[in-house]
Amino acid sequence: MFTLGTLHKVELRNIWDTESGHFTPWLAQAENIELLSAAIGIDLEVEAQEKSVGPFRADILCKDTTTDSWVLIENQLERTDHTHLGQLLTYAAGLSAVTIVWIAEVFTEEHRAALDWLNEITEDRINFFGLEIELWRIGESPVAPKFNIVSKPNDWSKTVSEAAKRIGSVEVSETKQLQQEYWADLKTYLTEAKSKLRSQKPLPQHWTNFAIGRSHFHLAAVQNTREKRIGVLLVLSGPDAKVHFKLLKSEKAEIEGAALQVFEWRELPDKKESHVVLQFENAAPTNRADWPRQHEWLKQTLDLFHRVFAPRVKSLDALSHSARQDMAQTS
Repeated sequence: MFTLGTLHKVELRNIWDTESGHFTPWLAQAENIELLSAAIGIDLEVEAQEKSVGPFRADILCKDTTTDSWVLIENQLERTDHTHLGQLLTYAAGLSAVTIVWIAEVFTEEHRAALDWLNEITEDRINFFGLEIELWRIGESPVAPKFNIVSKPNDWSKTVSEAAKRIGSVEVSETKQLQQEYWADLKTYLTEAKSKLRSQKPLPQHWTNFAIGRSHFHLAAVQNTREKRIGVLLVLSGPDAKVHFKLLKSEKAEIEGAALQVFEWRELPDKKESHVVLQFENAAPTNRADWPRQHEWLKQTLDLFHRVFAPRVKSLDALSHSARQDMAQTS
């Protein structure tokens, strides 16, 4: 018979004396921001702490590595107040695309309701999360944090709202409708398979993106209805995309050996992006009866890309590569 322990709640101030001096630096550490990422379902990469945004300073500034959009985190080791709510509205007004994450010890009912209302009335590019943080331990075990979501964007209602706007302004083609349904079905498939892949919301387009743990890099699942094929891409973007691509390709033999696959390496010299690609032929996205087979291939291939490329992507250093090139040219 198992002996079960008893959970004991720990006061936040027993662990963190201050927000700016103790809690914010703790949360900004990679292993702790990953806990928050898992709670809200967004892959976060810390850009800065105590970053100025207009007249205020955001506690932590992050990038959503799937969409490359801003995520601002505001912390309170106490009950929510109107001052912080005002700061959140200022952040949202000052940035064209942003997710606001408000973390507090306790959310008042009026502040939770305010975030719910903001999520209802704002456009799809502005999102608000409210989370309460708790600390727990069993006996003399280390203290463990727990994030509880009290308010979050209603992705389904926002997607429906945006779709309604598009239908009202321009006729949505059958192909676009099919694309959105295809990605929605894939997202459901991944959820039921308990996949750890983090995807964007299903949209009426021929691709959908997944985080890989670093800004300017993401995975994309793509479909081509005309040529009856689907595929998975590692997408490299940003100012160092070409350097990062060359660094990855220099490990081509090792990467393909680990993956047991031969990838298509597309540098795309005339474009800002570069891609690493696998494709699946004879897979018509218009054939709904074949979606389970296609979605299983996409899941397995996305998992493969994540396993093989994620650790390599995180260790790429464009500056050291440029320095080596400069030394070679001057020697």
